[in-house]
Amino acid sequence: MGKTVIVTGASRGIGAAIATRCGARGWKVCVNYNSSPGKAGEVVAAVEASGGEAFAFKASQGAESELLDLYAAVDERWGAPDAVVNNAGVDREAEFAESTWGDYLEVFNVNVLGLMASCREAVRRMSTERGGRGGSIVNIGSISARTGGLPLDVIYTATKGAVDSFTLGLAKEVGPQGIRVNCVRPGVIETDIFSGNAYGLEQVKELARTLAPLRRIGQPDEVAAMAAFLASDEASYCTGMCFDVSGGR
Repeated sequence: MGKTVIVTGASRGIGAAIATRCGARGWKVCVNYNSSPGKAGEVVAAVEASGGEAFAFKASQGAESELLDLYAAVDERWGAPDAVVNNAGVDREAEFAESTWGDYLEVFNVNVLGLMASCREAVRRMSTERGGRGGSIVNIGSISARTGGLPLDVIYTATKGAVDSFTLGLAKEVGPQGIRVNCVRPGVIETDIFSGNAYGLEQVKELARTLAPLRRIGQPDEVAAMAAFLASDEASYCTGMCFDVSGGR
């Protein structure tokens, strides 16, 4: 039987590519979204067309009660997940001197606290010490945790540094319980996130050609390939690692 996987923030971009990749493996995929039900429906259709089974569920990673509802819905439909990919995230571009306390709370709430809560719910279900069958957690971080990121992205970069260290610490704690925890750190990837930011897609593409030894921007499916691998049994001896998908940066 195929695995059951939850992918947060799966209605577009990297998350959508991960969900579709998992579907191509014949897995059952919970397509989590927060504000794009139409896009989530398209991803569900893509998963099913690729050979998997899927349903969409609305929940914000920044709201614990909604995360609890998400996991409960998967429990009811399919039982405990075999893998969870924590992809949801937000960014608030700002010159740091002009940033606010509210900016910090908003970005850390989703990118760090919400991710941690999702991992907690996954561990409660997967842990062999709690009657689970083990599993894999994949956190989507960012190469910015190592490089310092782009200007105006200091807050986002800080959250991704937290994801790195949390991944390592959690992997050490839950490894004896049959759970692997890894992080995928994308570089500059071509998604619609750049359509409304301070740079714009064409400028970001040029930046990638300058910074990345492969001299191009990355594609969502290239990140998805790594995430799906880590969620699978093929990565059975991989844990506590950060895997860069960044064109050599």
